[in-house]
Amino acid sequence: QVQLVESGGGSVQAGGSLTLSCAASEYIVSTPCMGWFRQAPGKEREGVAAIYAGTISRYYADSVKGRFTISQDSTKTTLYLQMNSLKPDDTAMYYCAASDAGWLACDLKADFTYWGQGTQVTVSS
Repeated sequence: QVQLVESGGGSVQAGGSLTLSCAASEYIVSTPCMGWFRQAPGKEREGVAAIYAGTISRYYADSVKGRFTISQDSTKTTLYLQMNSLKPDDTAMYYCAASDAGWLACDLKADFTYWGQGTQVTVSS
């Protein structure tokens, strides 16, 4: 079973930056679609960004376009989320997830099977 472990969360002032990492126990050919999600207290979980391994395919929520960048390392076992120009509304628990969705179906609406435990991001004004 794929294990995902997030890190890099923390507290930052508005306008600041953070980079989240997600280490996978191994690169699983069957789950090349990976994504970042977040959930703020009292709100539903929302998709933030998704990526299909080995391609230039990237998907972003409108709320983070131009500010966040999703990427993977060359071994495809570490997923990153570079977050710039952070806003208080970005405060949430951030989770990485993996899906067996194919290339064309890999977006924020894909069925993500594996989930990490999350890392907290807090942005103060």
